[in-house]
Amino acid sequence: MTPRIRPWLLASPWLAAAASLGLPGCAPSERAPESSFRLLDGSTLTSADLRGKVWLVNFWATTCVSCVKEMPQLVETHRRFAARGFETVAVAMSYDPPEWVANFTRTRQLPFRVALDHDGSLARAWGDVKLTPTTYIVDRQGRIVKRYVGEPDFAALAMLLDKLLTER
Repeated sequence: MTPRIRPWLLASPWLAAAASLGLPGCAPSERAPESSFRLLDGSTLTSADLRGKVWLVNFWATTCVSCVKEMPQLVETHRRFAARGFETVAVAMSYDPPEWVANFTRTRQLPFRVALDHDGSLARAWGDVKLTPTTYIVDRQGRIVKRYVGEPDFAALAMLLDKLLTER
């Protein structure tokens, strides 16, 4: 028996939502937004500073169970690829108290840059991020090549990063 396609499903907001989540086959291919990341130490990192590099932007919160769970794998990924010019920026959501972010960063000894999104402008610029964790992979040309909502498949992420870091 052939399954019937329900017409209401074709115009479903669920389909649009699935496309926006960066599910396989739905990866965006747009330029990363021009961004200014205010880091925990008070310095600023811009997307212009990252030109020519492969980088990961992770929107997270200290109160997000999935974010906390994936953080050791983000650390491992960063350490594995950093020597090849890979950068990681973890952006704490605007509702995350800065003291909690600083404490988390210090106690977990995060080896990458951590930014505070004080007013939510970074989350808005990066596609109006509301769900955490949300992770973007940006290539050397400044294009978003992959978006993950939820914890990435870290084996597939490593293969993608290896490919992007090999390309010139």
